[in-house]
Amino acid sequence: MVMDFPTFLIQLLNSVQYGLLLFMLAAGLTLIFGIMGVVNLAHGSFYMLGAYLAYAFSGLFGSLTLAIFVGTLLSVVFGLLLEWLLFRHFYERDHLDQVLLTFGLIYIFEELRSMLWGDDVHGVAIPNLLSASIPLTDTLSYPVYRLAMSGICVALALGLYWLISKTKLGMKIRAGAFNSDMAEALGINIKLIHAVVFALGVALASVAGMIAAPISSVYPGMGSSVLIMCFVVVVIGGIGSVRGALIAALLVGFVDTFGKVLLPSISGMLVYILMAAVLLWKPEGLFKA
Repeated sequence: MVMDFPTFLIQLLNSVQYGLLLFMLAAGLTLIFGIMGVVNLAHGSFYMLGAYLAYAFSGLFGSLTLAIFVGTLLSVVFGLLLEWLLFRHFYERDHLDQVLLTFGLIYIFEELRSMLWGDDVHGVAIPNLLSASIPLTDTLSYPVYRLAMSGICVALALGLYWLISKTKLGMKIRAGAFNSDMAEALGINIKLIHAVVFALGVALASVAGMIAAPISSVYPGMGSSVLIMCFVVVVIGGIGSVRGALIAALLVGFVDTFGKVLLPSISGMLVYILMAAVLLWKPEGLFKA
């Protein structure tokens, strides 16, 4: 298939937007696994939670911006409570125990979602300020909201980089990831660090769900569809590496988006072929934590 430049530009922008959204999900997942050693299969449920919070609060407040702000605060509180009530008791347990716990949480969250919001598909309105499109040709245009999504993801990625690399809290997080026992011996409150990291991971996934809700709709089981891609990104980038998660997410976004356009018959395989190729080349992933 020959692609003209406007079509190529649209697909390139789509791949970047999708990749950045995947990074927000994968960054939280790789932080939780890399620092806390927890295999969290319920991470996709936090993405679903964000989407349903956007649906509920945008209808309540009449503003998606306010819905995202309130939903983010609630997601942080939810993450702190979940870590305190459940996850901190499983840090020293086998990965199988963690998998069983988080797999069970998927079913619990799905039932709670069904009780609160039902099983219908819902839509979230795009804010009027971002509802326009930028014309590329006489027949092709690109939605402003998708560009805004990419901008939000870039801002959050830069904020995450600043937090991890330039702050005292980030130094403690990196120390806990490198050697938690030594960090605790030096006076770092590892339990508090774990709680902060888990809440940060939940908030990132939830925000990703909230900003994606207007273009992907809000529907049951939506967290499961992104969870596999998150694990692919984490494996390709290197477990525990935020930088690796960013590069891997952009690679996956590019391969998945252009694969569906250029090679639709095998597009479902291409991301996994990419993962296999990377692991054959570098079994630990692109970057180490």
